[in-house]
Amino acid sequence: MKFKDLDVWKRSARLSKSFADCKDFGFRDQITRSGLSIPCNIAEGSERNSKKDFIRFLHYAKGSCGELRTQIYIGIDIGYIEPIQGKSWLNETRELSAMLVGLASSIEKQLITEG
Repeated sequence: MKFKDLDVWKRSARLSKSFADCKDFGFRDQITRSGLSIPCNIAEGSERNSKKDFIRFLHYAKGSCGELRTQIYIGIDIGYIEPIQGKSWLNETRELSAMLVGLASSIEKQLITEG
């Protein structure tokens, strides 16, 4: 499975590019790092020769989604992120998390059937 073909990779990569307008450089740097961690973990896991490793890295990516979501909540609260934009990003991180869970579950089912 090529990571560049996965919708979850495409969407998470696109999301990580969208933080450029954040006002505070240090905060922007932090959310960019968290955001980049999502597609990077998907890519790293897919490049491994093990479905178990891929699943593990999908879980890491999901953890990065949670980290990013937390930073977005805080960014909205302290005025670094416009509420409308922040809500859009929060929704995207929730959807990405669900997609990652679905992909990991699908791969786990493959492992079971391969037995």
